[in-house]
Amino acid sequence: MAHAVLSASGSKRWLSCPPSARLERKFPDKAGEAAQEGTLAHALAEAHIRHWTGEISDEGLQLRVENFHRDPLYSPEMGEYVSEYVDLCIEKINEAQDTAQVLVEERLDFSRWVKNGFGTGDMVIVDDSVLEIVDLKYGKGVPVSAEGNTQMQLYALGAIEQYGCLYDFDHVRMSIFQPRNGGLSTQLMSVAELLAWGESIKPIAELAYEGKGDFKAGDHCRFCRAAAQCKALSDYNMEIAKLEFRDADLLTDDEVSFVLERVDGLVRYAEKIKTHALEEALKGHRWPGFKVVEGRSNRKITNEAKAVKLLRKAGYADDVIYKPLEMQTITALEKLVTKKKFGELLGSVIEKPPGKPTLVPEDDERPEYDSVQSEFEVMEEEDQ
Repeated sequence: MAHAVLSASGSKRWLSCPPSARLERKFPDKAGEAAQEGTLAHALAEAHIRHWTGEISDEGLQLRVENFHRDPLYSPEMGEYVSEYVDLCIEKINEAQDTAQVLVEERLDFSRWVKNGFGTGDMVIVDDSVLEIVDLKYGKGVPVSAEGNTQMQLYALGAIEQYGCLYDFDHVRMSIFQPRNGGLSTQLMSVAELLAWGESIKPIAELAYEGKGDFKAGDHCRFCRAAAQCKALSDYNMEIAKLEFRDADLLTDDEVSFVLERVDGLVRYAEKIKTHALEEALKGHRWPGFKVVEGRSNRKITNEAKAVKLLRKAGYADDVIYKPLEMQTITALEKLVTKKKFGELLGSVIEKPPGKPTLVPEDDERPEYDSVQSEFEVMEEEDQ
């Protein structure tokens, strides 16, 4: 399926930085393993929901599931997480009116507000009481909330445009389910609020479609394909360097907070630059002052059976040749037996100690740590 210039999934970025929509199209879309894993999870979920609604027969579901299980990215853990999402969807369908229309992987056109804008709603439920859009986010790296989520609000506009004249709903419920990072989050907005928001973004969308407007860097740059070569992002990250040229010997509290706010983005940006520079160098580009060399590597045994035979012949016993038996990590074991069975089997012998204190922005959902001083005293005693 062709991707819209102004995609709903990238809307946070192009609404914040309009010209980025056209700029990043100059760079290849490198879908990594995480994206491929997400595509597989969505396809698996779609098959189960369509089976529940009667669109797919038992045999059809079985055939699809067998194909999914053969995919190297599939795991029992994925199956369990997808089941959680499917159960949520079924619960929401059951809560809806008998006359409700249920749509799976539905194309939603919001081009009335965003030129050629469209996206795909994972599940849409529409009746006279409320319109609901449910979206599965399988990724675990970055938590995604439904609150203020522009992707979901654009989907809502598309659904209003398509079904508003057929049903008498006056609110839209937008739910995001992220089973591996945060669970369920929901935002409820009135149709009037959404329509007003849609009108407010029209001028920005027009600029973005034409590739016009001002570049503006920020957290929205995280997944931009142009990030490694973007001058605005470079300038934004290099603002930390200004602190090097100030007269005072010590940073103020505000300056420390400023560095904390920017430093994670700076690290990500530096990694993007390094990756981009290496990729181009391997294609033949010469960067002034740099060259490509062979990196460090580790020796490896090419024939383990022969190596063991030679060591035994030299007089070494198996107990010194082989490592002692070692348990798999908790994560690997949980993936092996599935999350639900893991708790039943090993819950009595698993404990989760308090996490190490860490600084995060104030809007982080975790409760504030209330024993900072005592914790550092314990750490100091352990170091002595």
